[in-house]
Amino acid sequence: MTAPDISKSPDRIAGMFDAIAGNYDFLNHLLSAGIDKRWRKRAVRALALTGRERVLDLCTGTADLAIAARSATPPARSVVGVDFAGEMLRIGLDKLRAARLDPAITLIRGDAANIPIGNGAVDAITIGFGIRNVQNTAAACAEMRRTLAPGGRLAILEFAIPTTPLVSSAYRFYFNRVLPAIGRLISKHNAAYGYLPASVGAFASPDEFVKILRHAGFVDIQARPLTFGIVYLYTATRG
Repeated sequence: MTAPDISKSPDRIAGMFDAIAGNYDFLNHLLSAGIDKRWRKRAVRALALTGRERVLDLCTGTADLAIAARSATPPARSVVGVDFAGEMLRIGLDKLRAARLDPAITLIRGDAANIPIGNGAVDAITIGFGIRNVQNTAAACAEMRRTLAPGGRLAILEFAIPTTPLVSSAYRFYFNRVLPAIGRLISKHNAAYGYLPASVGAFASPDEFVKILRHAGFVDIQARPLTFGIVYLYTATRG
């Protein structure tokens, strides 16, 4: 079998996600058995929102995490979602309008490695399963620090490979065999759901990603495993 292409040029990644945008939300919920919603709520809780925060949701996709931040109790005062996949943003905007959230959530097309927002403009940043898709992880982390106000909080969700042998074996079988087959069947896109497990395996380990955040100038960094370690929640503060 040909190894999946895990190159991460912005045009390639945007085109791939645009191609699966119509089935993206459905497959997220199906393939995670709905647990993805709990992961997003956990990430928002980690920000300890007070109702005054301006939140930036990078790699926002169809805006699920942006919506979670605005729907929290208390909610973010406002949210800006940034993504470079135009079709994903279009679907996200439809969701915002249907939920009457579009006045409080703004979606912008842009790159996480060159965020179209001013220095210190936001109080908190979230990313849901998107940091591994950025071509230059270190540049994106530096940009996050730049756009955060002093003391601003960061919460990132990302997949990982579990370390417990039994869980790891079951996870690898599901992630490398079952998930791509279902994804391809429903989305009719061969590359995207081969890219997903390959990109997770190629991304930095939790310890490595913590080092990248520290090098970018973040402090109070924590990496918390969720659901047997198949996902990690990274939290940090702008130093």
